[in-house]
Amino acid sequence: MATVADWLEGARVRTLPASIAPVLIGAGIAIAEGGFSWVRTLLAIVVALALQIGVNFANDYSDGVRGTDEFRSGPPRLTGGGKASPRLVKTMAFVFFGLAAVAGLALVALSGKWWLLGAGVAAVAAAWFYTGGKNPYGYLGLGEVFVMIFFGYLATIGTVYTQTGTAPWEAWVAGTGVGLIACALLMVNNVRDIPTDTQAGKKTLAVRLGDANARRAYVAMLVVAIILGAAIALRHPGAAAVLVLAFWVWPLSRQVLSGASGHALLPVLRNTGLLQLSYGLILLAAFCATALIS
Repeated sequence: MATVADWLEGARVRTLPASIAPVLIGAGIAIAEGGFSWVRTLLAIVVALALQIGVNFANDYSDGVRGTDEFRSGPPRLTGGGKASPRLVKTMAFVFFGLAAVAGLALVALSGKWWLLGAGVAAVAAAWFYTGGKNPYGYLGLGEVFVMIFFGYLATIGTVYTQTGTAPWEAWVAGTGVGLIACALLMVNNVRDIPTDTQAGKKTLAVRLGDANARRAYVAMLVVAIILGAAIALRHPGAAAVLVLAFWVWPLSRQVLSGASGHALLPVLRNTGLLQLSYGLILLAAFCATALIS
């Protein structure tokens, strides 16, 4: 029987900053634009967190029943490791998808932007078909594309739009930056699993690029994210503080490029998630500073 610790591992807590950071950035832009709402921000956080946890449980279920996790080198999964029944894990995934749907419906109703219901349906579908269905796109190397769309652009710009009705250029630039860090998080996770994913026929982008190029792609994503964050200083001077994160990117990059593998990459996963959260907090502070001085 799965323990609480097993369920927390299944939820992949170390990846959750990927869902919170873009909402913080979007809320910061809403503050700078003069249209901030605590209620809508909290609902956006619930949507993002519930979708992230839901996709993690769905991934656990789908990879487990496909037999993909029989080859994995990381921590044992709930389904593949026999810690919980596939039906229970699948149910947990849809419980969180349902929670995301309810919070999303409330957010759309408050904003009056009813067309966003379509975006919400697309987000849930993308969460399931990442590894679910007959032709999961996560097995085709398209995971990073959908991460950028939903955990970069939709989470950031959607948070702003549901509060202010606008989508300023800062939201697009910051959405790209925070999305790239989310993609880097997925990339380093998949770098760890290249040997086992190759054996299981799971052709992630990391598998397609090959080990060396996938590691370089991880570094490039982080570097470009820092540059984009700093570019926002053209209008919000405090955003230049993201350059401080370069001192964090450096040791992460060295560790990844040095060939760290298996369990040695788990701290990199955790720290990349924390880097993304820090990125979000710095930009949130920068947008708040603009609001205070304007």
